[in-house]
Amino acid sequence: EEGLSFETLRSALAQARLGRFHILGKMAEGLAAPREELSLLAPRIEIMKIPVEKIGDLIGPSGKHIRGIIETTGAIIDVQDDGSVFISTSDGEAMKAARGMVLALTANAEIGKVYTGKVVRITDFGCFVEILPKKDGMCHVSELDFSRVDKVTDICREGDMMKVKVIDIDPSGKVRLSRRAALEDEPGFVAPEGYKPRPAGERPERPSHDRHDRGPRSGGHDRGDRGPRSSGGHDRDRGAHDRGTRPSSSHSSSAPSSHDAPKESVDRGGVDRGGKSEDFEADLR
Repeated sequence: EEGLSFETLRSALAQARLGRFHILGKMAEGLAAPREELSLLAPRIEIMKIPVEKIGDLIGPSGKHIRGIIETTGAIIDVQDDGSVFISTSDGEAMKAARGMVLALTANAEIGKVYTGKVVRITDFGCFVEILPKKDGMCHVSELDFSRVDKVTDICREGDMMKVKVIDIDPSGKVRLSRRAALEDEPGFVAPEGYKPRPAGERPERPSHDRHDRGPRSGGHDRGDRGPRSSGGHDRDRGAHDRGTRPSSSHSSSAPSSHDAPKESVDRGGVDRGGKSEDFEADLR
């Protein structure tokens, strides 16, 4: 049997080529290049990778956190043991919301990054701001404003939303924040008059006080003019007194020698202090 001739095939393929070019031209008129993102109405699936130690934070106690994400966004979330998180949904906005919630639950604070957080506690020395879910940091009173702050409540109160910048994270994981540094990073920042920038975390110098300019005491007495002691003004130089010889324990009727201690030093409480009784009592005063 004879088939199609070579000329017939060549003509058919030439027509097909022209038809293909025509279709591609019409497609280019409608969409010159592929879209960078899928349509918001197109079903999609996204795979994220989180640290294995963060899986518990994502799931939450009895699955509280992940159930909350599913109920809020309508997305389907599957977490693998290696930290892979599969998010599937037919709504682009729901995907964005679910992805953001997963990142918020598993993210770590980063030095130099600005966060908008909620003031959760006020103290005399500063305030604590929650910058991530279950992660807060301390903003010292010296980091609240460009000038001295007498009371923390002059700047913020519990429940306020405040922009802060992470300036340090110590080895134990404690986060130090600065509202002043966050304000400096805002576009169009204008420094207040007389403000001198300082590195974040460096506290301002306190005004020095000269202890020699305190003036007289409240009583108005000069300690340099106290005068002699009430015990008679004896010199404290104990080397100037002769300790003498202690009398023997036996009572003798013989006359005391010139080396015996003075009588008044024995009469004071019946204790011989070798001529130093008055100085000893003065020291007790």
